[in-house]
Amino acid sequence: MTKKEALDYYNHIAPMLSDRRKDLFDVILAQRTRHFTVILEDLYQKHNTSAIVRSCDIFGIQDVHIIENKYKSYMSNQVGKGSQKWLDFHRYREKQINTQDCIDDIKNKGYQLIATTPHNDSCFVQDFDITKKSAFVFGVEKEGVSQTMMDQADGFLKIPMVGFTESLNVSVAAAITLQSVTDKLRRSDIQWQLSEEEQFFKKIDWMEKTIKSIKKVKERYFEEN
Repeated sequence: MTKKEALDYYNHIAPMLSDRRKDLFDVILAQRTRHFTVILEDLYQKHNTSAIVRSCDIFGIQDVHIIENKYKSYMSNQVGKGSQKWLDFHRYREKQINTQDCIDDIKNKGYQLIATTPHNDSCFVQDFDITKKSAFVFGVEKEGVSQTMMDQADGFLKIPMVGFTESLNVSVAAAITLQSVTDKLRRSDIQWQLSEEEQFFKKIDWMEKTIKSIKKVKERYFEEN
């Protein structure tokens, strides 16, 4: 769909939503970013996946990359609170092992790969350099990030801990990490927001998800145009 076609379509469906709803979309879209993205590597507990997706929405991360090797990814509406409705998902599940496909895709899009791990060479989250586009990898429960990811990571990130316990639940670790890096990002001079065109097309997508009869509306519109 060209920008002109999209604008005509937008003007057609816009009256079906309240001004308050459309204004809310604008406010939230202004805080969305693709400067950072998240990779979930083979998580098997749906409450963890759902909680991380919820954190992505809360902290303005638009894209989530999900690797499914041994385990299929599921969402819990009770935990996710519908957050998955507003995000873009990229799934890697065509092969028995899909990690390399995700790595290649991420790096082709210009992201550096940052593995979250208590690795000796890990950078503390509060000291992380936010200037580069970064994909934060959160690994399967217990085992953590795979060796394939570790071997090809551009950097390592960890959260300072001073207690007896040596690890955090993966969803908690993701929330702490995303809050820290996005807060620093928004206080920087980096151009981190979605482009105007990205915001416009994403607004249309969100509008469609809000209109209950959108399938019939679209069919009729495109038949007439």
